[in-house]
Amino acid sequence: MTSYKTGIFSELLACIYLRLHGFRILKRRFVTGRYTGRAEIDIIAKRDNLILFIEVKHRKNLITGLDAVTKKQSIRLRNAAESYLAKIKWNGDARFDIIVITPPLKIKWIKEAF
Repeated sequence: MTSYKTGIFSELLACIYLRLHGFRILKRRFVTGRYTGRAEIDIIAKRDNLILFIEVKHRKNLITGLDAVTKKQSIRLRNAAESYLAKIKWNGDARFDIIVITPPLKIKWIKEAF
């Protein structure tokens, strides 16, 4: 399986996992920053008064998954999230999480990751 297909499959698994935890998926692969630096948020999900911005990583082990989001990437993701929240005029809570998927299909959900 190519890395692109692995990424798509991992995002699908993460969406299923979030739905099982009561979240509604609002967007997948939300892209922003055409002129200010491109950023893509893998999953945007909502439950009650909370919106999650999820970065999904598929790694061989949990350690490399936790280190997969760089400071530069987290800044771009925050900017993309601010753009999305402004667009929908959101006044509730928001959080940045990482979901790491490792073989054989183990899922680790890191809440408030950055």
